[in-house]
Amino acid sequence: MSLSFHWFLPTYGDSRGLIAGGHGTAMSGDRPASLRYLNQIAGAAEENGFEAVLTPTGAWCEDAWLATAMLVETTETLKFLVAFRPGLVSPTLAAQMSGTFQRHSRGRLLLNVVTGGEPHEQRAFGDFLDKEQRYERTGEFLHIVKSLWDSREPFTFDGKHLQVEQALLNNHPDPVPPIFFGGSSAAAGPVAAKYSDTYLTWGEPLIAVGKKLDWIRGLAAEQNRTLDYGIRLHVITRDTSEAAWAEADRLLQGIDPADIERVQSNLAASESEGQRRMRELHGGRTDRLEIAPNLWAGVGLVRGGAGTALVGSHEEVAERLIEYSRLGITHFILSGYPHVEEAYWFGEGVLPILEQRGLWRRSVDRATTPTGTPFATASTS
Repeated sequence: MSLSFHWFLPTYGDSRGLIAGGHGTAMSGDRPASLRYLNQIAGAAEENGFEAVLTPTGAWCEDAWLATAMLVETTETLKFLVAFRPGLVSPTLAAQMSGTFQRHSRGRLLLNVVTGGEPHEQRAFGDFLDKEQRYERTGEFLHIVKSLWDSREPFTFDGKHLQVEQALLNNHPDPVPPIFFGGSSAAAGPVAAKYSDTYLTWGEPLIAVGKKLDWIRGLAAEQNRTLDYGIRLHVITRDTSEAAWAEADRLLQGIDPADIERVQSNLAASESEGQRRMRELHGGRTDRLEIAPNLWAGVGLVRGGAGTALVGSHEEVAERLIEYSRLGITHFILSGYPHVEEAYWFGEGVLPILEQRGLWRRSVDRATTPTGTPFATASTS
């Protein structure tokens, strides 16, 4: 088994502390998301062997398509996992944009389809469908996009939510970008099983993740399809377990209780089943945050979306990742605060261990002259 590791591109800003907000709630960091800084993160990810960077989508961050397009010329091998919402763009235009991105990036586009779980934010973008209807539309959207990618003849589709007539692409994406898709609700499963290439979940304890993957595997089997699986996590990895937990405690001590109350109140209104499950892991409390060995729910106190982090020594974090891989997870989308420094801690601390065990291989040689400052001591013991 060869595992793939991806990093995160915080287009709302970065910080040495946890940033409050996200998923429909405003957020910003004390390191602004300037193009110069985003280039530093992309460079750190590429330098450390990450395959791609995930870029978020929503009113609380920069547009993912534009932000990543600006980074194509300053990177060489790094891919871009562009998150976007099907209800906010024409499927024909999205299919065309994918082809344009693939040609000019030389095949470095991956797509993360986000149906949207915050009704107030969807309405702000002009989308007034309810949750069930949004998933119906996502299925129609992906059907159109994939048909356009495959078809050399004009394509017509008349669905419940979307219609196109005599649609045809002049230039098809080559290669066709893989589709990453997440969703924990009953309505999400069939869409993921039918149209996604990689199903994504957030970092829950092993038993919960295993049950969710079994659910999607069953739905995919009904479609005669086999999917890849990925997980979204934060990481705090250090040379010793004590140092890693001290960093987690520092992040926790820096949280304003008013931010916990504000963010949790906003997230309680979310229609996302996955977000509900993230909130239940900590219940808004700060005294029982290690919910499984080395799995810390402190991030979710103030951040929407992925709310858990793997915390521990490089060896401990590597072992927890291996446990997830045994469930069938092969894509790990990671992040840490701040994103430049933590890319080095993970890249120089954990990846060599996984490489030594034959679970990961650097796709390109590391540059002779590092593009950033190393922060971690590589450990292969």
